[in-house]
Amino acid sequence: MKRLLWLVLLISTAGFAQKLKKADKAVIANLETHIGFLADDKLEGRRTGTAGEKLAYEYINKQFEEAGLMAKGENGTFIQAFEVHEGKQIDPSTHLLVNNEKLELEKDFFPFAFSANAKKETSGAMALPEGDAAWFFDLKETLEENKNNPHFDMEEAIIKKANDVAVKGASVLLVFNSSAIKDELKFESKSKTENVKIPVLYISLETKKKYFKSESTFADIKLDISISDKKRTGHNVVGYIDNGASNTVILGAHYDHLGYGEDHNSLFTGSAPQIHNGADDNASGTAALIELSKQLKKSKLKNNNYLFIAFSGEELGLYGSKYYTENPTIDFTKANYMINMDMVGRLNDNTHGLTIGGYGTSPVWGEELSAKDKYLKISFDSSGSGPSDHTSFYRKDLPVLFFFTGSHSDYHKPSDDADKVNYTGELMIIKYIYGVIESTNKKGKLAFTKTREAQAQGRRSFSVSLGIMPDYTFSGMGVKADGISEGKVAEKAGIKTGDVILQIGDFKIPDVQGYMQALGKFKKGDATKVTVKREDKEIVFDIVF
Repeated sequence: MKRLLWLVLLISTAGFAQKLKKADKAVIANLETHIGFLADDKLEGRRTGTAGEKLAYEYINKQFEEAGLMAKGENGTFIQAFEVHEGKQIDPSTHLLVNNEKLELEKDFFPFAFSANAKKETSGAMALPEGDAAWFFDLKETLEENKNNPHFDMEEAIIKKANDVAVKGASVLLVFNSSAIKDELKFESKSKTENVKIPVLYISLETKKKYFKSESTFADIKLDISISDKKRTGHNVVGYIDNGASNTVILGAHYDHLGYGEDHNSLFTGSAPQIHNGADDNASGTAALIELSKQLKKSKLKNNNYLFIAFSGEELGLYGSKYYTENPTIDFTKANYMINMDMVGRLNDNTHGLTIGGYGTSPVWGEELSAKDKYLKISFDSSGSGPSDHTSFYRKDLPVLFFFTGSHSDYHKPSDDADKVNYTGELMIIKYIYGVIESTNKKGKLAFTKTREAQAQGRRSFSVSLGIMPDYTFSGMGVKADGISEGKVAEKAGIKTGDVILQIGDFKIPDVQGYMQALGKFKKGDATKVTVKREDKEIVFDIVF
């Protein structure tokens, strides 16, 4: 007989609210305080690596301290720092002078992301591409020849030209476009294309006309090109209750959000940037994490230790949770299971709908959880993976549960504010989660079961799938497989977790975006080859979509 978690209420929110105990009212007041602070405008959306994120993690740090948790971050603190690789940036020292006149970056010129870094003094004229002078490349002819070619890649054409002239001794390649066809070229900060051997700069047509009026016009050129990796630092907050037990239950919630939408993950369609406060996503889960840490510290549930992690970098691709699972601050062999709370603040008063993911990751969940409940309308998702931090722990073969009250019209918009949170509903979910922990207190270490892979949902659909789960934190060239879907193309071909996809058919894969673009070129039944890097070897697989 399935054990029904007794802590879930049997009456409506309104009826329950009239019978709240003093302790319950205190929890609700605390939730209002936590979410009110984390979702305040002064935190500017808690974007990873910002001053707002710092205010948030300092607040969580203080709450963990006051709860009596042990610091379990790094160097005796609650904080675990990690790097987020954002691509490339043009350093402030970068400049270009023509005839001793300084050109304006972005307006008059810009270096390509694949340009070599160099400091040079040279000269050049378009009619005399010789020796170590500056060489020129007008895109006009290339653009016009390929205007009806859907497979044409302008960047590849420029790289080929740069490599060709570098072999001939060129010191720099200046690219311009005299065609009426727009090239849409810009500095691609997310580019992972390998650097060429010489500086490659794009100059505006106005710049070309001003300094190189004719084919034979000579000009002196001085340049200093400096392009570096763009990084920011995120911070997990980690607290611990040591009960001297053999196993440790992990509870987590991400506290970062979107800032002003600078990372292009906002669904806001307005023109002026606005603060995304993320009250439900995920100040709500963070507040629940804090309250559960207080309750478990005072509880008699001593058969497990408890680890509490507030993650940052979730909105960028599970950076914080993935970093923790690869750099744990406890003995990970003793980890029991993981509970993730992401968007638990919008329990609908009419439907009372709660989704619990990870149901299939342990047979124990089938014994302890029931969809039949007189208060919550629970639906289960068996998959251990999905677009939140429990996925990182599932990848390490841990049973997981993911609590989620559903999406809504304010998701990833500035309107996700604290006054829209159902605080009484969140209290119910906290009670339910506490009941899960209580019911498994004497179960020992839970068995793990592998489940199907949840397929990523996006705005763009494809007729084919390779069947890998991309590692969005991977900063190298290609797409790293963080997981392989059972029965799909990749598994059948022999591609494994950890392999880096470098090429599909004729399409090189620089990053996740390039991977998605490549998939769009194929249809079901197409046969092609996939090149992967496994450790230090490249392997080619034959596949059929």
